[in-house]
Amino acid sequence: MPALLLLYFIGFLAVPADFILFLIKGKRNAALASPVWAFGHLLFSIGMLWFADLMATNNCCGDWSLLAPKHRLSVYVLIILCAAAYFYSALRSKTAPPLMEILVNCLLIAGLGLNIVVSIQDEEHVGWVILIPHNLLLIMMLAQNHLLMVHEMEQQNELPLRSSRVVQFCWYLLRLPVFVKFPVLLILCLPVLVCLSAVLLIFGQQPDSLVRAFTDTYEHGLSQLHKDCNGVVCGGHFLCTIAAKGSPGLVKPLRAGVRAGTPIKCNRQLLVSNAFEEWLEQHTPRLHRPVRRLYNHVGSYLHQHYGVFDRKWVSNLVYLLMKPLEWIFLLTLYMLDRHPETRIAQQYMRREDREKIAVCRRT
Repeated sequence: MPALLLLYFIGFLAVPADFILFLIKGKRNAALASPVWAFGHLLFSIGMLWFADLMATNNCCGDWSLLAPKHRLSVYVLIILCAAAYFYSALRSKTAPPLMEILVNCLLIAGLGLNIVVSIQDEEHVGWVILIPHNLLLIMMLAQNHLLMVHEMEQQNELPLRSSRVVQFCWYLLRLPVFVKFPVLLILCLPVLVCLSAVLLIFGQQPDSLVRAFTDTYEHGLSQLHKDCNGVVCGGHFLCTIAAKGSPGLVKPLRAGVRAGTPIKCNRQLLVSNAFEEWLEQHTPRLHRPVRRLYNHVGSYLHQHYGVFDRKWVSNLVYLLMKPLEWIFLLTLYMLDRHPETRIAQQYMRREDREKIAVCRRT
């Protein structure tokens, strides 16, 4: 991994310099034009994408995945095909047959489009920075392919004899000026992606997996599922379960409460923990965010094994294990909050009741 990071950092500085040289002189540096650089960048990016998705759970109460797990295979296959088109273009000395040449250039353009979509999906804007070298490499390779075609056209001014209409159309398209050819190739990417999706049906993907890989996610640029999280309260639910399912003589439920519109049983431990989190969110939001994220992760994991809490002894054991934390939370509130018991008592009340209490305190 450190070697890949070093290779990426060197490439991050070298590729833009190579791009400027290409714009000025029309040719690239021989060493930087080697496919080794592209391979290093590709391996690094796929590794980062795969690792990020592996660590994410893609649900309302977990770390949000950049790609939907059910559809990510389509994206990975497209990345591999784009990389294969790049390496083929970098290693060859002459153009491919017309139809193959169009396919190669369509895949390069599809890779450029995919990079843009991934960058939009990543709302933290890290993708724009990481993918700068990739985009420049793809642009240079597309330009090199065009220059290679121009060079061959100078040696062959006429279309091949006895060619089919498809081949003649391909030759005509490849001979177009660059500002006309690339937009047409961009349009031709659509049938290429449709064919790819059709093949991936065999491997359990859906016809729209390339789209749903980005839309069936939460809280990203192209996500559509975050609306499903409205009203979902994450984390802390196992403490509610303990208050409801533990032995009453031990966990000591105090009163009923309301959480996300649902009645729950509240005990002292639950009220103190929630009051501490409320204070933390109000006074130290930067510290609250990672604590909340960790809490959600633990709660999400426990939510997958909720049947275990049907046993009273499990709830009792977790209650006892949480007791030292409850004392720490309570001590912190008594040291830092002016009205700790009022804050504790207001937890899991209806909003109207809390507002009435606030009015009474002001008067």
